[in-house]
Amino acid sequence: MSGPRADGGGPAAKPAAGRAAPHPDRAAAPRPAGPTGPTALLVIAKEPVPGRVKTRLQPDVTAEEAAELAAAALADTLEAVQAAPARRRVLVLSGTPGPWLPEPGFEVVAQAGGGLDERLASAFAGCPGPALLIGMDTPQVTPALLAPALGDDAWDGVDAWFGPARDGGFWALGLADPDPRLLRGVPMSTARTGAIQRARLVEAGLRVRDLAELVDADTPATAARVARAAPGSRFAAAWRRCRGGTG
Repeated sequence: MSGPRADGGGPAAKPAAGRAAPHPDRAAAPRPAGPTGPTALLVIAKEPVPGRVKTRLQPDVTAEEAAELAAAALADTLEAVQAAPARRRVLVLSGTPGPWLPEPGFEVVAQAGGGLDERLASAFAGCPGPALLIGMDTPQVTPALLAPALGDDAWDGVDAWFGPARDGGFWALGLADPDPRLLRGVPMSTARTGAIQRARLVEAGLRVRDLAELVDADTPATAARVARAAPGSRFAAAWRRCRGGTG
């Protein structure tokens, strides 16, 4: 998974805040009253604190604007997860929850220490399967994009779901029987991360199916592409503000 990245820098200013109204692309999406479906849905994320998130967008945007974009991306992602059928909805968070967290419906657990591979492995270890984990760098995600891995028959003849990212990483990983060893030692944030992780699954004898390929909003060019792909999202609105009203 190319994100969330282990960006450097200690806590700086206040976390970006503000809960926007549901954007038009998702406002009409039905929200389950309670957990439905066989799969736990996990989001691994970092509190959007200036200087610690979306650092690859700088210097095109300021650290504060980068945090605003991260908060918007996280809010979009959590909204999609809230609208999708799931047995549990778990936010695996580095930091403190903020106003971007929908209420109710999410369990919040702290991320483990170590590299991203260890943090992903620990997230799966704490949630019996089947479980699908996504990050916060694809705010264009929708319940429809998640649906193949969340239906009642999602795990019939399937051991793993894999969501490739355009940059060579992955944006989603689902495991019928989570085993932390499947993630530990996979080099993260490289152009080969996705290929190596998927090969690890296949080599373990798992039957793997793929979700749609998505673009991570990690750089100015990909952020602009994501904003164009989901023009009604919070992320797109934040991107336009940061760019002076242009995409």
